[in-house]
Amino acid sequence: MQIIYKWVKTMGISINLDKNLVNAARSYSAVQDRSIPKQIEHWAKIGRIVEENPDLTYNFVMEILFGLEDVKSGNVKEYKKGLL
Repeated sequence: MQIIYKWVKTMGISINLDKNLVNAARSYSAVQDRSIPKQIEHWAKIGRIVEENPDLTYNFVMEILFGLEDVKSGNVKEYKKGLL
């Protein structure tokens, strides 16, 4: 496996990435409106969560992350039993 791409993070860490990973990230990043480095960061974040919680599905992990973002942005309401 030949590694030919290099990405530099703002904290000055340089890493080598496989060409196929970068090409896949390029496609996904275009669809998700992310930069290629942000797409790879997203995959790393999800991969880490899934490794730490192997019993959770990808969809469940994403729902949790969306819920956390809703809380951060104040896009939540207090739950009242029996009311939706």
